[in-house]
Amino acid sequence: MENKRLIGIMLAAGLLLLMPLIAMQFTPEVNWSLADFTVAGVLLFGTGFLCELVLRKVSKVPYRIVLCGAILLILMLIWIELAVGIFGTPFAGS
Repeated sequence: MENKRLIGIMLAAGLLLLMPLIAMQFTPEVNWSLADFTVAGVLLFGTGFLCELVLRKVSKVPYRIVLCGAILLILMLIWIELAVGIFGTPFAGS
């Protein structure tokens, strides 16, 4: 069961990375570089692996939910910061 879940996480991250790649073929508005794909891949796969680690190591369901929710929230905040720079850090894409 655990290996199936890990494979599912990896497939989901890969499919999410395919979306901008396919969109780049049809519109010039999506213009990702290799660095963009690398950063997105690290974020998506890292988040997936961290959630998998939480699901394997934490036995109580409420703690699992809170920890995975916090990991996903951090992913969203980093992704938003890199995309539009809501916090104004030097890493912002704007």
